[in-house]
Amino acid sequence: DYEEYVSSHPPGAEPGPLRQLLEFPSDDLELLLQERECATIEPPKACPNAEFCLWQDDSKRHSVSLDDTPRGSWASSIFDLKNSTPDALLPSVLERTAAEDMDRRNAENRQQCRHTDLLGLYPAPDEDEAVERCAIPEVPNEHSGQRIMVKCLSLKFEIEIEPIFGSLALYDVREKKKISEDFHFDLNSDQMKSLLRPHSPHVAISTLARSAIFSITYPSPDIFLVIKLEKILQQGDIGECCEPYMVMKESDSTKHKEKLEKLRAQAEQMCTRLGRFRMPFAWTAIHLLNIVSSVGGLDRSDSDSDTATERMLRVSVLLQEGDRLSDEDLYKFLADMRRPSSVLRRLRPLKIDISPAPEAPHYCLSPELLHVKPYPDPRVRPTKEVLEFPARYVYTPHTTYRNLLYVYPQSVNFNSRQGSVRNIAVKVQFMAGEDPSQAMPVIFGKSSCAEFYKEAYTQVIYHNKSPEFYEEVKMKIPANLTDNHHLLFTFYHISCQPKQNTPLETPVGYTWIPLMQHGRLRTGSFSLPVSVEKPPPSYSVQLPGMKWVDNHKGVFNVEVKAASSVHTQDPHLDKFFTLVYVLEEYSFPYRLKDVIITEANVEAELKASMAALKGALLDTCVRFLHQLMSKLILLIVHPPVIAGQIVNLGRAAFEAMALLVNQIHKNLEGNQDHHGRNNLLSSYIHYCFHLPTTEPVSPPYATLSRATARPSSLLLSRSKSISNSNPDLASTPATPDEEVQRIIGSKVGGSSSGLLHEELALQWVVSSSTVREASLQQAWFFFQLMVKSMSHHLFLSSRLDMPRRQRFPDRFVDDIAALVCAISADIASRYHKVKEQLNSSLAFFLNDLLSLMDRGFVFNLVRSYYKQVHAQKHTSTHFKMLPVSGHTHSAFSSHVQDQGVVSMFELSVPFRQQHFLSGLLLAELSLILEPDGEGVFFLHKKTISALHSLLCSHDADPRYTDPQVRSNIAQLYLPLIPIVMETLAQLHDFTDNSTISQSVAMAIAGSPLPHSKANPFTLPSVAGRQCSTLSAECSRTLLVCFLWVLKNADAGLLERWVSDLSVPQINRLLDLLHLCLSCFEYKKALQRINSLTFKKSQDMKARLEEAILGTIGARQEMVRRCRGTTERSPYGGQENVRWRKNVTHWRQNADRVDKCVFFPLLLRSIFSLCPSHLNAFTTNTMCYDMCNFHIVHKCLCVFLHQTVVMSELKESVLVGVLRVLLHSMAGNQSALFLQHCFSTQRALVYKFPEMLFEEDTELCADLCLRLLRHCSSSVSSVRSHASASLYLLMRQNFEIGNNFARVKMQVTMSLSSLVGTSTKFNEEHLRRSLKTILTYAEDDLELRDSPFPEQVQDLVFNLHMILTDTVKMKEHQQDPEMLIDLMYRIAKGYQNSPDLRLTWLQNMAGKHSERGNHAEAAHCLVHSAALVAEYLNMLEDCRYLPIGCVSFQSISSNVLEESAVSDDILSPEEEGICSGKYFSESGLVGLLEHAAASFNMAAMYEAINEVYKILCPIHEANRDFKKLASVHGKLQDAFNKRMFGTYFRVGFYGCRFGDLDEQEFVYKEPSITKLAEISHRLEEFYSERFGDDMVVIIKDSNPVDKNKLDPNKAYLQITYVEPFFDTYELKERITYFDKNYNLRTFMYCTPFTLDGRAHGDLHEQYKRKTFLTTSHAFPYIKTRINVIHKEEIILMPMEVAIEDMQKKTQELAFATHQDPADPKMLQMVLQGCVGTTVNQGPLEVAQVFLSEIPEDPKLFRHHNKLRLCFKDFSKRCEDALRKNKSLIGPDQKEYHRELERNYTKLREALFPLINRKIPQLYRPLPLPTTPTQRNSLSRSSFRRVEC
Repeated sequence: DYEEYVSSHPPGAEPGPLRQLLEFPSDDLELLLQERECATIEPPKACPNAEFCLWQDDSKRHSVSLDDTPRGSWASSIFDLKNSTPDALLPSVLERTAAEDMDRRNAENRQQCRHTDLLGLYPAPDEDEAVERCAIPEVPNEHSGQRIMVKCLSLKFEIEIEPIFGSLALYDVREKKKISEDFHFDLNSDQMKSLLRPHSPHVAISTLARSAIFSITYPSPDIFLVIKLEKILQQGDIGECCEPYMVMKESDSTKHKEKLEKLRAQAEQMCTRLGRFRMPFAWTAIHLLNIVSSVGGLDRSDSDSDTATERMLRVSVLLQEGDRLSDEDLYKFLADMRRPSSVLRRLRPLKIDISPAPEAPHYCLSPELLHVKPYPDPRVRPTKEVLEFPARYVYTPHTTYRNLLYVYPQSVNFNSRQGSVRNIAVKVQFMAGEDPSQAMPVIFGKSSCAEFYKEAYTQVIYHNKSPEFYEEVKMKIPANLTDNHHLLFTFYHISCQPKQNTPLETPVGYTWIPLMQHGRLRTGSFSLPVSVEKPPPSYSVQLPGMKWVDNHKGVFNVEVKAASSVHTQDPHLDKFFTLVYVLEEYSFPYRLKDVIITEANVEAELKASMAALKGALLDTCVRFLHQLMSKLILLIVHPPVIAGQIVNLGRAAFEAMALLVNQIHKNLEGNQDHHGRNNLLSSYIHYCFHLPTTEPVSPPYATLSRATARPSSLLLSRSKSISNSNPDLASTPATPDEEVQRIIGSKVGGSSSGLLHEELALQWVVSSSTVREASLQQAWFFFQLMVKSMSHHLFLSSRLDMPRRQRFPDRFVDDIAALVCAISADIASRYHKVKEQLNSSLAFFLNDLLSLMDRGFVFNLVRSYYKQVHAQKHTSTHFKMLPVSGHTHSAFSSHVQDQGVVSMFELSVPFRQQHFLSGLLLAELSLILEPDGEGVFFLHKKTISALHSLLCSHDADPRYTDPQVRSNIAQLYLPLIPIVMETLAQLHDFTDNSTISQSVAMAIAGSPLPHSKANPFTLPSVAGRQCSTLSAECSRTLLVCFLWVLKNADAGLLERWVSDLSVPQINRLLDLLHLCLSCFEYKKALQRINSLTFKKSQDMKARLEEAILGTIGARQEMVRRCRGTTERSPYGGQENVRWRKNVTHWRQNADRVDKCVFFPLLLRSIFSLCPSHLNAFTTNTMCYDMCNFHIVHKCLCVFLHQTVVMSELKESVLVGVLRVLLHSMAGNQSALFLQHCFSTQRALVYKFPEMLFEEDTELCADLCLRLLRHCSSSVSSVRSHASASLYLLMRQNFEIGNNFARVKMQVTMSLSSLVGTSTKFNEEHLRRSLKTILTYAEDDLELRDSPFPEQVQDLVFNLHMILTDTVKMKEHQQDPEMLIDLMYRIAKGYQNSPDLRLTWLQNMAGKHSERGNHAEAAHCLVHSAALVAEYLNMLEDCRYLPIGCVSFQSISSNVLEESAVSDDILSPEEEGICSGKYFSESGLVGLLEHAAASFNMAAMYEAINEVYKILCPIHEANRDFKKLASVHGKLQDAFNKRMFGTYFRVGFYGCRFGDLDEQEFVYKEPSITKLAEISHRLEEFYSERFGDDMVVIIKDSNPVDKNKLDPNKAYLQITYVEPFFDTYELKERITYFDKNYNLRTFMYCTPFTLDGRAHGDLHEQYKRKTFLTTSHAFPYIKTRINVIHKEEIILMPMEVAIEDMQKKTQELAFATHQDPADPKMLQMVLQGCVGTTVNQGPLEVAQVFLSEIPEDPKLFRHHNKLRLCFKDFSKRCEDALRKNKSLIGPDQKEYHRELERNYTKLREALFPLINRKIPQLYRPLPLPTTPTQRNSLSRSSFRRVEC
């Protein structure tokens, strides 16, 4: 016996933590009284449960714009590294310390400030996923759907003459149902309101609301917000009364002034006389779908901001039609409004605002006008909550007192009524009796009036004897209704025009509705007769002799609806509650309809009524669920005594309860948690159920004293069980809280005829098959009910202090044993779904019994369960039980020395016998994680969560804080380590391949660096197993359990175990630690989604969509269904359910291990897990990575210790340990983590330096990159440790080989990679680290006399230079030209470092390729190949390889800059130099082939030929004929038609450009780029950088005078330029390619006149030719090249004319000799030359310049040259005409004759001009005395040269 053993074997006398561990925990049973929070401020007339909402204040959100950050960086200024301040130096870095002392100091430092509870930092198990816990159900709340707020802002017509009143309501067109009550609003001005002051002298603030909150349970695209407007009754029909609003405007006041005054006077008179009566005016409807989609006829206000959060609408209205006011007519109108051809909207007076309702609105009134919290100031205008009438059933129990009645007069027909009956108004009253004074003030007021009235009037339809109404009369009726309460309707004829002896109101009819009938509230539709005469006294009984309209026919149609938590309105429930009332009151005999209830038949009637409950409507049963369950429980516990005999109704009540619970489950599947528990039922048990008092209470439940002998409302008994009070009862019944307080205070010890748990157990065991099946389907409900009953019983009877074996009678214990045995058999034999739920329910029940009953008895139940289920595995094909014996792990090496240690880590039979429950759990975990298991994937999370929850209990238990205790507990889970090791291949891969590693040394563009390798860590793939079968969440949870065991296990025990592992097993364990580091790396952006707190963030527009259309995601819908959220859905049946998690096909094989849910529950109870501890767990990942590091380093120290002992494992284990350590330094970790990490790294490198400096360079490169990355950290302590580690790395490398070339090269390459790729890089912090390293070198006394300090200084200064350039490059990421310039400058700075220069050239090539600059990318690759060829030539002399850069000169003249530096500065044989993969023959070939491909994409096929001239000898030497064939094939495909780039000159002016100020560049742009395109691109870019008003484009090409520019602005001058060639160059540049390749000189022309104009007459037109020379030839490795030389030539007007004529002549010649001939082109050129309409044509040029011989002798040669040009021109025209004649057809002969006539006229006009010679030209001229510069003719042109 367990209890006996515990009591007879007390723990040892020694006090201490181990003794506390052995002591069993005390009882964990506690009865809590939870206060209910009242949502309203008023006293608890109605006390709803508070809604727990999260309200996010959007006003506090803000984001920082990038423009707010200062521009520039330290890279733009000169930084003196020597004068900067270093970080704090670590005191012990430069000291020589023994390795043992270093390890001991590091271990001591790691133990400081450690967190004791590892799992306290990890997210707590999800409430809906943790197998061993049930989530606490929601507090019962009133139902609320999606909420929208409607604000009525203004109602203004063109004229204002009378008050207008409005009302809002929601209608569902598809359901044809009104789905909300009316909300009345008044937007009239104070002047208009004053007209009605005599009728409403006292205005309640609750009627001044102008905003309302509507609830929509079933969103639909067919919902309309209907707005109805009314006005004061006046003479005339609706059309006549509305005519002034249609034709008159306030702006026309002068025109209609007299008429307006008359109308206002009439309105004032009508308000005074008829202010109580209203008439329909206008209406409109808003299709809520338009609010989301922004379509339809809704007009936005012009003044409103166009946001998606709100809709401020100007709404058009339609005039009402007096004969079409019914709801049926309204639905037709609404259907028409959805069509595009809707009726014409003529008035737009109403302005409203629709938005999602806030979570907790201020100043809100409930539908009963109670103040909803928060309500800070009662004087503020309120917002009203509008009661919803859901379109379909809502399954939510009542928790708030509500008793509202809605009366809807629909129509009356007085056509047969004699007399003047036309303007009919109906007065509605709620009467407590037949006397007129008994009208009760329970009718809610509308707007700007009193809060409650005794009567209400319908609107009046002018001159209509059979009007239709749309009035809604809302009443707050009393709870204790009697037969005297009725509705009285009085019909009046209203006299609209005052007449003598004619009263205002003339009664014309009366009718009434008694509200109570057979104790039930009467609701529904009624067609009532109307009495002509006033009813006599006692008119409800004495009806004979009265005169009726239309012979007592029903002429008045009215509908009555109730929204009540008092009246069920269901006959089955009413009958049951009435019979229970009869028993409680013992009021026999009692008439129930046609049956008289007596003592003889009450039992049969009551049993029949309980059996008939299944026929009641489900939504009614759910709404009154709490009362129904309480009454059934009362009948079970307290059987009534009738005529001295106890009537046993327990069995009938149990059956009714079982069937009711089963019915609720089947019909409300969507409202269940993941354990299959219905949220409505579980919340009832948790919050509302309590044992009925054992004392007789009179009455036991709230009842009413009635005027008659019949009960009128039995359902008021609910007020006791839900803490509601009745405001109308003389004595308010006690609330449940008060009752529990009284019970707890009194501690009643007696017992009645039965206790609920005993009766439930008995009834369950002896129940019939049908009832037993129903109870088994929902076993959890009865189990929880029994546990709650047992707990209350123990507490109230003071039995908690008794021994557990004496708490419950033996008969009850036997019933429990029989029940568990029977259910165990059912678990083994039933199909999966029922079996899983039944198994889970039983496990929770036994878990709870451990807190209540004899624990030895419960353990016997566990054993019985396990044996019974295990015995069925051979006989049942539907259930496969896991083998729990004989299963051991055999995957480990068998060469063990200590079998005791090994057995502790193996899941062996002795282990499982000694630790039964934990061994059973680990065995099932191991089996579920088997990769070849089928159908168990979905159980991964369930089983791992069970283990996680169990370990959480240990961390949260205060008894287990001592490390020794934790170590002993961890021994229970040591087999978990090999289990997880075996599962490594199935774990999710958390490694982030984007993390910076050696392969990242591609700087900006992504070109790989030497030694680039794949990620060093890859999950090993095991043959025959499926990898990554575990989800990320399951893997993470399993790993944290693994780490918990490692953290708490004894280090010595781990060492002994590791010493016996093989090398593959150690590597597997290292891989597992590597994965742990990746898994628990701190990621600030990572937000783990917890299903309990899952809430999708939505903007306001999305919230509107969800509220109106119901657009909720499937994932959110599933989560909401599986755990009931605050936004509970009222689904019944299959509403909105797309798929169900618990019925999908992959759960079919889950029965293999579904019993695993059982054992964690028992373990949890044994270790006393307090739920409050788990709820206190918080996600603290930054602290968690610290704990994770300590655990990993504990293991690494174990490995290093074993490595020193066993030298044969040294090499393989050391590399693995260092990789894990490097990985820990790579992620985002906390500062404390990194400090310990650096200490461990320094110790490791100190003890094993050969691992970095004698082996492969990959580890050294990776370590340098990690250290350098942390040298730029923003945390000074991290920088201090990283700087110290980097300095010691240099020193240890120097001490090995008297230099540290390897570290130097790797650090330099790492810096270029880091600056180019890291987004969180900070140059200021890195400079401080460089200064710190420099300070270490200066303070190192031991090496002061060696060359080491000088080498460190050189390295640091070089790093600083790289930093300056690369950081500036980062600032210009959006400026492609400046970015390439900076990359070019950085590459040039690496002239002495070929590896890095090659890297940056490849980076530039990548950038060019991204932008489509393939020619430039090709040249970058050519430069790279030339650089490689230069150093290959230095390494070896190979005849077929290029001899260096000279070999590439035919491709580009720029390539000579890649010439290698002399051998005395840099030698390729030096370690770490030219060690990349490209510095080889294959690398050279790869670069050339890549360059050829880029040239091909650039269409520069001639350059491809030159590249292949270098490649072909290499392929020939290697006998690679396949590649040779490919080369020639590519050459054959080349030389197609193509177009090359366009060139522009760009000048920068202004200090805002910095270094670019007054610089000129030639830009190479893609072909056919227009001047406007590049101008727009540059202007837009620099406008974004400097501001829109700061950038000015200089439109002309004239020289810029900077003194005339605004110094605060940036100026750009952009000019189109063309390549220019001298005459001698044109002899060699024959092809199109030749004229677009190797370009250095460009030219552009600027026309001008001497008076400043750009253009003038021919004789005053000058031209300026500007020649630009660039520093390098295009194409180059850049797309812009700076101008180094500028030259200008000014042409005089005659020279301009000569150029124009030469150009025309050339065009003629080209068109004439074009092959094939182009007639259209030829005719177009001819027309321009000989056409008579050509302005400034050839004839005019000749007449201006050749009509007279110039007076200036300097112009003689120009005159003669122009004359010769015209001769040539005339000859070319003649040739062109001859050519054209041979090409034209018959249809163009006339056109050709016209051209010939024009040519003849031109030739005759030119003849005297071109035959006149200048005599002076034929005399010899004197030789020039000074050398002249180049000119077009006489070399006398003006010239200006700038260099």
